[in-house]
Amino acid sequence: MTYRTLSRRTLLATGTAGIAAAAMPPLRARAQTPVGLQLSWLHSVQFAGSYIAQDRGWWREAGLDVSLAQGGPNAPVEPPVVSGTALVGISAADYTAAAIEQGAPFRILAVAMQKNPFVVASLPANPVNEPADLMGKKIGMALANMPVLQALCTLNGVDIDQIEVVPTQYSAQPLVAGEVDCLLCWETDLPVAMAIQGIESLTMLMADHGYAVHSQTYIATDDSLANRRAELVALLSGEVRGWEAYRADTDAAAALTLAMFPDAGLDIEIQKLQATRQVPLMFSDLTDANGFGWWTDETVAANIETLALLGRTVTPDLWDRSILEEVHGS
Repeated sequence: MTYRTLSRRTLLATGTAGIAAAAMPPLRARAQTPVGLQLSWLHSVQFAGSYIAQDRGWWREAGLDVSLAQGGPNAPVEPPVVSGTALVGISAADYTAAAIEQGAPFRILAVAMQKNPFVVASLPANPVNEPADLMGKKIGMALANMPVLQALCTLNGVDIDQIEVVPTQYSAQPLVAGEVDCLLCWETDLPVAMAIQGIESLTMLMADHGYAVHSQTYIATDDSLANRRAELVALLSGEVRGWEAYRADTDAAAALTLAMFPDAGLDIEIQKLQATRQVPLMFSDLTDANGFGWWTDETVAANIETLALLGRTVTPDLWDRSILEEVHGS
């Protein structure tokens, strides 16, 4: 059920982020304090807001020397944050819930993706527009993601036994070849791969049908919240400015990503399209009203409900908005 496996590979393509500066003034932390930000996957436009903050020197202005550590299949987010190698990690609510069950002292400080990026992708000739459309269809997916499909079905009163699950690699090819009717994937990867090849697809965003799991979340330890608050405020302030700039010019964000990581094997057109598709996942009426990364008691309650269906038990205390409130002056 890992986003890291699902969200960054394609068969049809190998790549997978003037930018306007935000008006927010930089906040000051200890002069040139070295801190780490642990990303959840390999470098791509998915993290371009962080790249912008670093490129524009906003963290340096705030007294931070930030290192961006890429993640990957052999680089989990949680250990560097627990050890203190990284001040903050980019994770997801289900990962954090699992870590807490093992005794990790984490809190979610901000939520980058307001909508979970999981979708069911299909072709126009045989569309899946709502969960009920899944019945009688073959869905290609990793078996590890059965709890995700089960949660969607439970939330929408769909009999999962009426869906044929076909184990597939993370590739659009089974759908394109007609071997399955739809795919479980992320909005920003396999649909992008098909679009780049001129193949039209439809995506049913699971978040629009009750599947609420905060993704691309910022996590830190209780110790950091108690003892390194100025650094957390400075780091998240840079993130807020970076993502607002990203939103203002996604093409420039994609170009910066390639410029910063020329050896990452990224394709500019794929990065541009991914950047565009990521914006509605990250920004909403809620963030427009309260600021990037925001959440409410209602969105937390929805997360707790969905996490319970995934076998994870958490309380609202998992989310701590105190740093974000200071960033946004709330």
